[in-house]
Amino acid sequence: MIQLKNVALAFALIFSSLLPNSLQSQSKSQQANQKFNQLLNVVSAFYVDSVNEMEMVDAAIVRMLADLDPHSVYIPKKDKEKMNEPLQGKFEGVGIQFNIFMDTILVVSPIVGGPSEKLGILSGDKIVTIDNDTVAGTGINNSDVVKYLRGEKGTIVNVGIKRNGESELLSFDIKRDKIPIYSVEEGYMVNDKIGYLKVTRFARNTVSEFNAQLSDLQKEGMEDLILDLRGNGGGYLSTAISLADQFLNENKLLVYTQGRSMQKDEAYSSRGGTFRTGKLVVLIDEGSASASEIVSGAIQDWDRGLIVGRRSFGKGLVQKPFPLPDGSEFRLTISRYYTPSGRCIQKPYDKGSKAYRNDINERFKSGELTNSDSIQMPDSLKFSTKINGRIVYGGGGIMPDVFVPIDTSTRSDYYMNLLRKGIFNTFSLSYLDKNRNKLSRTYKDKYAFANNFIVSDELLAEFIAYGEEKKVEKVDADLEKSKIEITNLLKAYLARGLYNAGSYFQTLNSEDDAVKKAVDILSDNTFDKLKVNYKK
Repeated sequence: MIQLKNVALAFALIFSSLLPNSLQSQSKSQQANQKFNQLLNVVSAFYVDSVNEMEMVDAAIVRMLADLDPHSVYIPKKDKEKMNEPLQGKFEGVGIQFNIFMDTILVVSPIVGGPSEKLGILSGDKIVTIDNDTVAGTGINNSDVVKYLRGEKGTIVNVGIKRNGESELLSFDIKRDKIPIYSVEEGYMVNDKIGYLKVTRFARNTVSEFNAQLSDLQKEGMEDLILDLRGNGGGYLSTAISLADQFLNENKLLVYTQGRSMQKDEAYSSRGGTFRTGKLVVLIDEGSASASEIVSGAIQDWDRGLIVGRRSFGKGLVQKPFPLPDGSEFRLTISRYYTPSGRCIQKPYDKGSKAYRNDINERFKSGELTNSDSIQMPDSLKFSTKINGRIVYGGGGIMPDVFVPIDTSTRSDYYMNLLRKGIFNTFSLSYLDKNRNKLSRTYKDKYAFANNFIVSDELLAEFIAYGEEKKVEKVDADLEKSKIEITNLLKAYLARGLYNAGSYFQTLNSEDDAVKKAVDILSDNTFDKLKVNYKK
């Protein structure tokens, strides 16, 4: 009885600070803070079982931010560094792209400029030992490899490598260093005049990478450019502004931001752009978001180029990171961004995060991704471009100037099963393991491979048989339906293994409808007909 009285007294003392008179003198935020703290204290003191207060706070933060908008998020300390790596553009380690193949670490390619490349580690090398521990045939997984090979700059790790043609293991002492994470894939020339560049994210080094790749293409004779932003989910706002700046003449509004507590902030182009003349096509799709939409919107609004593809994601909210004392952080939406014509392209999120994330599926169901006539935009969302007064739309992504539907006619269950079970990847690794030297001698560079290598009937049959070994049964009707897509994707995987990720896209793009459409409109009079501003 005495214990129960003590508990009641404790409750009374705890909640005495929440009396109406005291609350009236406090701000709403103070009241809310006090209320939360009192709740946490009571739970910690009196809950029937022991509790982890930090976990409770983390869960509360996650739920609170989720109720605001889909892009305000909490990032625990343990996840922060990993999440920031792609945008920071570097990490510390040995510098290899790898795959687990037949229970062995296979070097897909050393990263250019990294310590492994400098030591002469090659594509196709197999890592058998790490610091004298055998790692081949031990069930090693991707996370294990990261633990072994990543580490602080300046530390040394020894790897024992099995290389084709060498009877004994080759020993390498690799001094870990800062490893670049590239956000611009190596470009290529589509034809004598048209170059292609793919930007995968908007990271710290994206613009310098872009300009370096652009310079290389210009040396090869490039006059017009296809900029591929499909699937690019965004990144740094400042990087998007800097990339848009490469295409527009001086003193053009690129984007502006504004929020309840944030004054209007405008960004303008400078004098240092690297591609201000020449025809420009920007490829977008439903996966192009945020920073990708800023670049696309600026180019479209100033009639500098043409946007080709499908309506973009529709993320027009700007987040700012706020650090917390324990090393975690939350990223809070503080403003909306607007394209030069005044468009906010943020799609609605009033029905909750689940509906927001499911929007792409709804677009497919409605027919929007396959038929441009299915896209209905109200007059209230109409805006005009700055130069020619063309109609453009806000309120839910960037609407392309030229629509390219998703082509599902060549997709089949058999093809998707091959893809889902990783057959393209593992077969290409196996094939290159046996034929890398021969292929490298036959095709001196990515252009020779792209133009001359053909997936023969024999190679296709070998691939199909390999799939059957891995429990993916051939379906004749599906094979016939998807044959072109299967052979092209197989060739792309082989190209990536021989050269780089840029070669992968170069091969895929040979059968890509959006790229084909871009080439067509760059080669005919479309730009002049629409009065696109591509001349000096």
